Amino acid sequence: MSFEYFLTPFVAWLVCGVTKFFINCVREKRLAFDLIGYGGMPSNHSAIVSSMAALIAFKEGINTPAFGVAITLAFIVVMDANSLRKKMEQHAKEINLLKHYQAPVLRERIGHSKIEILVGTLLGILIAYFLNLITQN
Repeated sequence: MSFEYFLTPFVAWLVCGVTKFFINCVREKRLAFDLIGYGGMPSNHSAIVSSMAALIAFKEGINTPAFGVAITLAFIVVMDANSLRKKMEQHAKEINLLKHYQAPVLRERIGHSKIEILVGTLLGILIAYFLNLITQN
């Protein structure tokens, strides 16, 4: 296995995480370390899975079993980010409103909007494209 298959999703995770941190810092006008986590612009999970699917497409083509598996997993992750985690957000908001809820406040920003998913996906594809260019033999 080529090192690009390990490197690409790691770089996507790193670039996306740093981008998300800077966006949060600008939005909040402070160092927003407390906002590191799920949710927000761009979608880190979408960037990671799309980077791997794109790298497989660039290196092996789209008519391969590996690409089929990668695109299927990417679809599952994106659907989860948009639907299931949005429902978890709603549950967290309702639980936090309970008067007798004694546990620590639940994080309410968990899911992603469609634009956050799109930007994460495009970022992942771009990272895969550029890493493929610089690592081609």
